Amino acid sequence: MTALASARPPRAAAAAPGLASVVDLRPAPDMEPDDDALMARAGGGDQRAFARLVARHGPRAQAVAHRFTGSAAEAEDIVQEAFWRVWRSADRWAPGGARFSTWLHRVVVNLCVDHDRRKRIRRFLPFADLFDPPADDPGPAREAEARGEIAAVRADILALPARQRAALLLAADGERSNAEIAATLGASEKAVESMLVRARRTLRARQAAREESAR
Repeated sequence: MTALASARPPRAAAAAPGLASVVDLRPAPDMEPDDDALMARAGGGDQRAFARLVARHGPRAQAVAHRFTGSAAEAEDIVQEAFWRVWRSADRWAPGGARFSTWLHRVVVNLCVDHDRRKRIRRFLPFADLFDPPADDPGPAREAEARGEIAAVRADILALPARQRAALLLAADGERSNAEIAATLGASEKAVESMLVRARRTLRARQAAREESAR
């Protein structure tokens, strides 16, 4: 994957910092600013402010993208592109609107949906490549069976319609309300509730079908 540091931003005012290197920058030892303040400073070309945003929100954004795609490499590409957009739009950030984290997750989810759509258009769905291989050799039979079950559920999630999958994965950690998920997806709370119901119903039906076929 091409490193972010090798690219060049469209703005001439400041060169965009590399995503990997910028996280290593040590912030100035002052009081921790909020996201709006960091965006204002990043908009003026402050790489340390951008570093704080990446360090603060990057891991969670990466987790969302990884759950959506099932691939660490694809998730890294998506999050890198999301933070490129943060850098390029920082000088247009308007405090007082959506929270930065909500806006960022909306960008990540939209990129995930676009990525998924492109793959489906190409009819390229290599599920064998969507999951990282186990770090260790297969263990006892039960461990192998459990891994197979996990892989099957992951495949079921990846086969859901993109917006249902996004709603389900945003709700999975239990830290977001339906209102926050709705804001991230640009949908109503009622629509989110419907997406979650349909997604969970589909997953339960597929699980039941597997159990029935195993008898």
